Amino acid sequence: MEIGEKLRELRIQRGLTQEEMADRCELSKGFISQVERELASPSIATLKDMLACLGVTLQSFFSDDSNEKIVFSPQDMFEKEDPERGLKITWLVPDAQKNSMEPILLELQPGANSQVLPPLESEEFGYVLRGQVTLVVGKKRLTLRKGDSFCLHPAATHQIENNDSRPASVLWVSTPPSF
Repeated sequence: MEIGEKLRELRIQRGLTQEEMADRCELSKGFISQVERELASPSIATLKDMLACLGVTLQSFFSDDSNEKIVFSPQDMFEKEDPERGLKITWLVPDAQKNSMEPILLELQPGANSQVLPPLESEEFGYVLRGQVTLVVGKKRLTLRKGDSFCLHPAATHQIENNDSRPASVLWVSTPPSF
């Protein structure tokens, strides 16, 4: 494992320059550069400080995530059907609560609606795969058809309704997870 390369990737992911990283860790920019280029090795104490500045634990830094599953089949997914309400929710990524986003497939029969979600500290995206739905945000009612999408930072209650005579499907992604 190339420690310097991994530190560089983490620094860039967090939007930090070498100088900003050095300031946070009370190190020199030159030392950060040398570590990232594998020209110098930090002590364990210095590495711990660098990782703390990046919001990463020593354990997670050295964990091997190469076995992390990235492709999911229908057998991996979790479904919840509510026949009385006429809807089915499929969690497309197992254990998505540990991720930054949570994608679901929402299938609504005619007359069905999702639960009313409260205002959230999140960002939500939806894409209508089939049918026509109404996105209700506070007092606003917006009609979306197959191929339409939405993106919102909900400051009001919101939900999706299917007021059409045909079934509808919506790919819905929330970040952070909220379903």
